[in-house]
Amino acid sequence: MKKIFTIVILPLIIIALGYLIIKSLTAPINFEKERKFRETLAIERLKDIRTLQTTYKTEFGKYADSFDTLENFYNNGYITIIRQIGSFDDSVAVAQGRVFRDSMEMAVRDTLLKRSGFVIDSLRWVPLVKKEFELRAVVKKVSGVDVPLFEACTPFNVLLNGLDRQLIVNLNEERKITNRYPGLKVGSIDQPNNNAGNWE
Repeated sequence: MKKIFTIVILPLIIIALGYLIIKSLTAPINFEKERKFRETLAIERLKDIRTLQTTYKTEFGKYADSFDTLENFYNNGYITIIRQIGSFDDSVAVAQGRVFRDSMEMAVRDTLLKRSGFVIDSLRWVPLVKKEFELRAVVKKVSGVDVPLFEACTPFNVLLNGLDRQLIVNLNEERKITNRYPGLKVGSIDQPNNNAGNWE
């Protein structure tokens, strides 16, 4: 019986323990690799949202408060492009009438986000997860002036759904300790931040 234990069972136990040790060491490495991959995809989408939002604000003076509005603006909206010929700083050219501005309207879809693979219908969705980004837009008084603000975000619980739960909890806790949003976010409805992303 003792011989069977040392020849058969003990090596199996050693192999199982070795496997568990290797798995516990590679789990955080694999988590980080997948986290960076998902963050890269989500950041690209958040930058697209920011691009559309800033263009929308240029045209309407406020930010869109829903993805439906942004998608409609992209599909059906127009933006004014102003082209200037010459320089108004050149007084001779101004006096001779060689300086002028020309404005034209162009479809948003023909102007913005023209890279291959961009699909407006996927703008609202967190990549690799069947959940929407959170999108909010407000107008706040800052020093007595109305300032339009927006934010688009997704918490790590959504972005990293399906990965090691404990590592997600650790990441969230690390962000809370450093007083940062536990996820990815662009813009802010609390205070003006020039529409910066929290990854920048």
